[in-house]
Formats: sequence, C-alpha cells, structure tokens
Amino acid sequence: MHTNPIKKWHQVVKNNDFQLLEDILDDSVIFYSPVVFTPQKGKKITLMYLSAVATLFNVDSFSYTHEIINKNMASLEFELELNGIHINGLDLITWNENQKITEFKVFVRPLQGLNALHEMMGISLKDKY
Repeated sequence: MHTNPIKKWHQVVKNNDFQLLEDILDDSVIFYSPVVFTPQKGKKITLMYLSAVATLFNVDSFSYTHEIINKNMASLEFELELNGIHINGLDLITWNENQKITEFKVFVRPLQGLNALHEMMGISLKDKY
C-alpha cells in the first residue's frame, strides 16, 4: 500500500530537500501561485517556484498549523513572518494513484503579506534562474 506524499512534502520543507521534491512531483503537475495569473504547468517550472518559496519560507517563524488529508488531497494551513508581516496561508495539494503531486495551489493573506512575498519571490527567482 502506498502512502500519500504529504509526509515527504514535510521533509522537503524541513530540509530544503529539492531532490525529494522532484521525486514527488508528477511530470504534468500544475502550480497555482497566489501572485501569477496563469497556472504554471509542468515539473520544471513547479520545481522552480516551490524551491524558491521553500527557501524564502525557511525561517524560524514558519510552521504548518492545521492539516486535513482526504484520499488524494490535502489542505495545509501555514503561518510565518516576513519583514515584520504576519502571513497566513494555505497549500492545497492533490496527488495521483502513483503518489505524485499533480496540483499545488497556494493561497496567502493578508494583501501586505502577499505583496511582500511577491517582491521577495521576484528577487529569489531572478537570483536563482
């Protein structure tokens, strides 16, 4: 019996293990950013976004506060502080029968937090890629 990929996702976040992240993403995964208007399709671009955000969120204040897991979908609520702004967000993660993540949606509030995240992600992506 397979286990869902959420335990591995937590390892990715905790250890910045981007090889493990690559392993748990389906080739056709779709990433829905709270900032970018269009869905980002494919493993390469999703890996780029999730690696950048995982690096940004690798702060002591980051934690998952609530988790709901059902069949092939999880809702993970998180909190962190960036530049003095308390951010609350939600990761909605869906996976297939092969335990590979097929959709990753991120929601962030408040607007000031989203704006700070947008600015920092732009810098991070520019520096990395």
